[in-house]
Amino acid sequence: MTQLLTLGRHRWGLTLAAAAASVIAPAASQAVEITAGDWKFTATGNVNAHYIVARCDDSSPVVVGGGLACATAPGQDDTSSSVSYGPLPAALAISASTTQGGYDLNATFGLFPGIATNDGGSPNIKQSGSFGSNTALGTTGLDIRQVFLTFGNDKMGTVLVGRNIGLFGQDVILGDMTLLGVGTVGSNAAPANTSLGSIGLGYIYTDWLAQINYTTPSFSGLKFTVGIFDPIEPAGLAQPVIGPTPKSSPGFHGKVAYTMGDLSLSATFLTQKQKGLVSAQNFDSTGFDIFGKYKIAGFELMGYYYNGSGMGTTALFFDASDLAGNERDSDGFLAQVTYTLGQTKFGINYGESNLDLASGETLVTQGTLVKKNSKYTLGVYHKMTENLTLLGEYTDTKSENQLGQDNKSKSFNVGAFLAF
Repeated sequence: MTQLLTLGRHRWGLTLAAAAASVIAPAASQAVEITAGDWKFTATGNVNAHYIVARCDDSSPVVVGGGLACATAPGQDDTSSSVSYGPLPAALAISASTTQGGYDLNATFGLFPGIATNDGGSPNIKQSGSFGSNTALGTTGLDIRQVFLTFGNDKMGTVLVGRNIGLFGQDVILGDMTLLGVGTVGSNAAPANTSLGSIGLGYIYTDWLAQINYTTPSFSGLKFTVGIFDPIEPAGLAQPVIGPTPKSSPGFHGKVAYTMGDLSLSATFLTQKQKGLVSAQNFDSTGFDIFGKYKIAGFELMGYYYNGSGMGTTALFFDASDLAGNERDSDGFLAQVTYTLGQTKFGINYGESNLDLASGETLVTQGTLVKKNSKYTLGVYHKMTENLTLLGEYTDTKSENQLGQDNKSKSFNVGAFLAF
């Protein structure tokens, strides 16, 4: 079970790399641009790596199904180290844009290489389907998570078609200070290419979805986005769906965002029908979130809250229901304060994600299911140059099951992040 959760955890974290190309890098520096006729070709990205030390709970580890704090059996080594990524892998995004007939056109491709030894074709999944030993003569993998086009203008708004970052939980993950660092990592005994950051510890991972969206023009800082996305299957410890099932309708999501000076506010919703093997197992996944960020006198304050039914925890629709299709409720929040002094930013954030039992479930049958994952991170981020950031973090993570038993883990990391 631990191996399964670890495997899934790093797969979800990896896809966040596209944020480096589409959000982080342009904010940090000017992109590389080449003009050919009416077309402009742009390259953005990053390279980063961290030395990570993690210490797992070995005093009296308990079973927490879906817990994100690592634990080892008594007598085993409780400390591990690695040189690997945080939640944001290296990235290279290439875009082509032009204006034709009064419409702005863009196409983007994102390439995300790993650094952890892996010869299975994916940066996080080996050919055996599980993490193995980090041995010599290995290779790493290349993943592509972002392929989309956009068209529109200031009057009509913008249409997006393809695979891109989801709307639910988007702003909080891009505002999370641990995005450039590591945050919660768990054990490094079998290094993979991404850590969690604050995923599952304050918010559900937004993921990257095949989607079609429309975003309105800005109305004095106010924008609306609505769209559909390719429905995805639930997963986890106990789900009514075994294998893929046809969906009668897509998933739906939407967002309202407002920006005025140093104030940013947004709210999103998401809904999707889940189909079981029989109609009695069908259920609806619905959720909403609220995000806010404000800058004042060197401080940046950020707050986030989400609530869902049949949404699960950590990832979209993970542990979202019981075997009978009864939804599990979930909620969580992330609070963060950073202060910038010169070229150095100091920050602290705390988050927790909660999962309730479904109606009819009991502590006898599901007592070891995760009830709460929580953590806090202290971080220092120093801009050595305009493009290069050196950083260090300390993170304390706790996972509690429905019986009230818990595991705790701690990690420390130092690293470098170069954006272009």
